[in-house]
Amino acid sequence: MTAPPSKSTIKLAPAQSHGEASSSQAQNQPPKSQKQMTKAERREQQERQRAAKAATKVAGPQLSGPNQNAAQAKKGAPPAASTSASVKKGGKGPDGKLTKETKETTSDDSARGLRIFSHFGLQKPPGPSKGDIHPAIIRLGLQFSEFKIAGANARCIATLTAFKTVIQDYVTPPNNTLSRHLLTHLSPQITHLVSARPMSVTMGNAIRELKLEISGSDIDLPEQDAKNLLCQKIDDYISERIIIADQVIQETAGTKIKDGDVILTYARSSVVEQVLVGAWDDGKQFSVLVVDSRPMLEGKKLLSVLSAMGIPCTYLLLPSIGSVITEVSTVLVGAHSLHSNGAVFSRAGTALVAMMAKQHSVPVVVCCETYKFAETIQLDSFTKNELAPAGDIFSSFPLTRSKDTLTLNKQPNLEILNPLYDLTPPSSITAVVTEVGVIPPNSISSIPLALGRATL
Repeated sequence: MTAPPSKSTIKLAPAQSHGEASSSQAQNQPPKSQKQMTKAERREQQERQRAAKAATKVAGPQLSGPNQNAAQAKKGAPPAASTSASVKKGGKGPDGKLTKETKETTSDDSARGLRIFSHFGLQKPPGPSKGDIHPAIIRLGLQFSEFKIAGANARCIATLTAFKTVIQDYVTPPNNTLSRHLLTHLSPQITHLVSARPMSVTMGNAIRELKLEISGSDIDLPEQDAKNLLCQKIDDYISERIIIADQVIQETAGTKIKDGDVILTYARSSVVEQVLVGAWDDGKQFSVLVVDSRPMLEGKKLLSVLSAMGIPCTYLLLPSIGSVITEVSTVLVGAHSLHSNGAVFSRAGTALVAMMAKQHSVPVVVCCETYKFAETIQLDSFTKNELAPAGDIFSSFPLTRSKDTLTLNKQPNLEILNPLYDLTPPSSITAVVTEVGVIPPNSISSIPLALGRATL
């Protein structure tokens, strides 16, 4: 014979919710141990427990019957509020499944979008400052996050210029040396910039060089003299590795342009712009095809500069490149970074232009300074990338409707994905023009040796 159920099993607590009632009904049957339960039964029990906890956490202790209405009337809440309504806000229903409202909330927050692209660097304003952040760094972080300063060279020059201000305003604390404490002082500044936008290869190389100069500074040198010397080192780096390097690249790449050539370039590169302007100033007659793509539309800036110089230009978007590639003499593109396996990391769409040019036997020349060299091997643009800002933030053409009505925005079932960079394989590149000479892509790893050092 089966023993009668105990009183504790039959009696229900007055503050029992719907989820607890369903769990107590399941307890009327003889309980099974974990070993006796099947996998499905164990999962069902866990879901019931989670549902009961969620309902209790959100709804809180409730009274039944008229006492419940009286208690709610004191608080000003509607007397007919049910447990199921609370569960809707809480997340899970009595059966342990996500409710419709919870699914919408989840999809609007962390679960929205394509999870496989969640590691891409997002456009976001800098977070709350941690540590003593200089005002120049805070201002620069805002400019980075809003893409008011874009481009590898522009970002590196702006970063080093801001660090000059930080160094000049720095005061060494007592019982410390500048060569050690300044490195600690710069760490939160760098962290703040990275929180605004992922660090570029150019910024990483420049900051690494700056840290070496700081750690090697003479401790017997007066503080102001040491700070002036560091600022002079920063000026020398900008001058030698960026400005003078661009001038050498301009002269070298300019010799590749002949009269009557049709030069195709993609988006906007400050180095390529100098090459084209310098070749035109030398009296060479050529035309330029400016290929562009959304959402950045950076080619419009290049187009305005070249057309103001009197250079014959044609502007087209990336999908139309197939109809003009047969008329192109040379493709000139810039680079965000250059990797030791010869791959070029540049603005998204560069790989398509290079591969299309290779298919039609058009030489592809990359103009890139050596300080953009990274001693890493990158095989794709998926493992590391950024997201471009949404909307055509640089568009200036007249519109019959407001710009907001024409911009595609995120929706519950729509995710806008604009990768900022892509990777061009070395097989699609003819040559890389640097300040140390014209280098084939399979010899990129020799750049540090060409500079007379083991590493950059």
